[in-house]
Amino acid sequence: MLKSGYRLLLALGLGPFAVCLAGPSHEGFRWVVCYSDKPQVVEFQSFDLAVLDSDTHPPLAGLARDGTSLLAYLSLGEIGNHRAYFEAVKAEGILLGENPNWPGSFFVDIRDPRWQRRVIGQLVPEILASGFAGVFLDTLDDPAALERADQERHRGMTAGAANLIRNLRQAFPRIHIMVNRGYELVPEIAPLVDVLLGESVYTTYDAAKKRYFRVPDAQYRQQVGLMQQALRWNPKLRLCALDYWDPSDRKEIWHIYQVERANGFAPYVATPELDRIVRAP
Repeated sequence: MLKSGYRLLLALGLGPFAVCLAGPSHEGFRWVVCYSDKPQVVEFQSFDLAVLDSDTHPPLAGLARDGTSLLAYLSLGEIGNHRAYFEAVKAEGILLGENPNWPGSFFVDIRDPRWQRRVIGQLVPEILASGFAGVFLDTLDDPAALERADQERHRGMTAGAANLIRNLRQAFPRIHIMVNRGYELVPEIAPLVDVLLGESVYTTYDAAKKRYFRVPDAQYRQQVGLMQQALRWNPKLRLCALDYWDPSDRKEIWHIYQVERANGFAPYVATPELDRIVRAP
């Protein structure tokens, strides 16, 4: 996470707020994201949905017994060089260069049939076989951003990303699919997915300055509008928000939860490392 940028938020030309339609009720729905194996299974018991790293996580059997839906992180637009399949993909020649904002993470040509076959034929089946109920798809902003930056070289990247998700849903009609942003894809993929996540909607973290801060109002309003607009294409879509804040500031975390619930979102507030569970106030 945190690989999505604000550069997409103005790209669709929508007004600050779309009409707020009624999606699934967020009352009582609790979710969490944690990419560490340090938390104990018991810490997840009160959550309806948990997003975990596909490789590093607590024992899944105990989590599933408690009725929590478990989704595994899967990056579609980039591949980290720590993943077991990185060298195989690199050898295929379909990497497009290192992400300058994330050393060790490389853009992948999402249009390439070899990457699509690997995702659908290998990566997702392995995730499901290990005990997950579905996938959390990240870095879906990358294809559109690359295509805008170089339309000649990256023509069709946005369509390729939408096609991959369409094929994924066709291959696995019953799994849970959650996507992080990817707003330029939403008109096509909203009917195919179960949950849309908005990241850094109201608050975020500046790694360079090592401080938490509220997102500028125009960007906040734009992202809220884009998320609410998604309900036009799928009224059953659940909308979740992931914001970042100092865990010791319980008053502000409570405020963030209230803001996001008022937007119609199921909120979670975390630290940028995403390696611990931050309890709701």
